[in-house]
Amino acid sequence: MYVKGVNATTLDDVRAASNTSKSQLYNHFPDREELVRAVVAARAAQVLERERGYLQRLKSFRGLVRWRDALVQRNALQNGAYGCGLGSMASELADQDDQARATLAESFMEWEGLLAAGLRRMRESGTLRPDADPAKLATGLMAALQGGYLLAETAHDIKPMEIALDMALDHVKSLLTA
Repeated sequence: MYVKGVNATTLDDVRAASNTSKSQLYNHFPDREELVRAVVAARAAQVLERERGYLQRLKSFRGLVRWRDALVQRNALQNGAYGCGLGSMASELADQDDQARATLAESFMEWEGLLAAGLRRMRESGTLRPDADPAKLATGLMAALQGGYLLAETAHDIKPMEIALDMALDHVKSLLTA
């Protein structure tokens, strides 16, 4: 579903990839919607676990740069193809499945919250100016990231993602105290 997209992936594709029979598949998932929701939940858990590793202790601008570098490097391995594992599913499912959309929305909120918490720690330590708004900066970083993923996906080139993230980080840098 990550490579082909949710809507283009058939149950036969899933069976072939998982080496399961139809009865095995239906034993775990009564219908395609339940399978898609399970994939959304599993992918969200993967992404958030990875992001927690980078962002839970974020407290410096250098930490933000390391986070950016890791995202770009991971996407470079695919030449920018496929986009964000959550963003791609969100664009396909937002108007089709309210439960999947809600799971994705909660996941994006948690991801953005991790960024905001790190930015708050930077502000509290005096690294970020007191007038900097961590919540707004986190939203801007997420918007730059997701837009960067989308442009990299369509171009099959990570350069647009790098540019979008660098511009967002430049704004954060302009709010540093030193």
